[in-house]
Amino acid sequence: MAGNAIDQTRRMLSLVTYLRERPGARVADVARAFGISEDELIADLDVLPLCGTSFRGGDLLDIDTDGERIWWHNPDDVAEPLRLAADEATALLVAARAVATLPGLREGDRDALLRATAKLEAAAGEAAGASSRLSVIFESEGGVFADVDRAISERRRLWLRYYSPARDEITEREVDPIRLFAVGRTYMEAWCRLSEARRTFRLDRVVEIKLLDDASDPPPIELRDLSDLSSALVQTGAEDPEVVVEVGPGGRWVAEYYPHDSADELPDGGLRITLRAPDPGSLRRLALRLGRDGRIVSPQELADSARDAARQALAAYGE
Repeated sequence: MAGNAIDQTRRMLSLVTYLRERPGARVADVARAFGISEDELIADLDVLPLCGTSFRGGDLLDIDTDGERIWWHNPDDVAEPLRLAADEATALLVAARAVATLPGLREGDRDALLRATAKLEAAAGEAAGASSRLSVIFESEGGVFADVDRAISERRRLWLRYYSPARDEITEREVDPIRLFAVGRTYMEAWCRLSEARRTFRLDRVVEIKLLDDASDPPPIELRDLSDLSSALVQTGAEDPEVVVEVGPGGRWVAEYYPHDSADELPDGGLRITLRAPDPGSLRRLALRLGRDGRIVSPQELADSARDAARQALAAYGE
């Protein structure tokens, strides 16, 4: 899963420095130093020779092992200052921005990656501008989709470790899956036993998943109109207008459905959510749906418009 891949990447970057300073290091000593098994170390060493200083396939690390010692045959060749071509800089910037969005990434590592990305952008010049128009979406692990699909067909419960961007934490929960659907990314709609409510889970945020023997038994609920979910889950751009919404505890689901820049905790257990919308006016429906559980704070025109829409709706009921 994502957390394991991140840990392995971090470890292999450290391995490069460690092995450069210790030619002929013993496998057992290196494994002990990194707190992993010898088999895990050998797996890392199988990947390192595929890495190097060029995206074009040259200058790869020539590292091998006889099972007892580790030898790096060309450390000086790959120690020369790295010079990136425009296409290499673009690829590296796009990849760095994508990795920075991965769930489970430690905040210290994320901050360090963003600082390095900023330095690379400054050095890349025009190439940085081109990279900002590209983006990468990490699709869900094939195994996650397969487990959810099987759970639905066999009516079985699932156990998840799930990354929640609203709280920037990973939680454990059991869910009764209802359906899979795709709106840009792949989602699972399910009844969450932790919150005792219907929730929508993005599959690429599932850190770990297990199929349980318990029968899935979600309460009878009306399926949401996917056209409504589509408008909620649509991807936004940095150039789109900024909207600030405050929600109470009953409206925290907004942070799960709507892509957002930040979600800050409020004293009453709610959230202050900053998001972007290509058409801010489309969020009036959200304000009406939230009712007492939320309000639009800014822009002021949109907040006034939402209040007017609510008054008109109440007047229509009165008539």
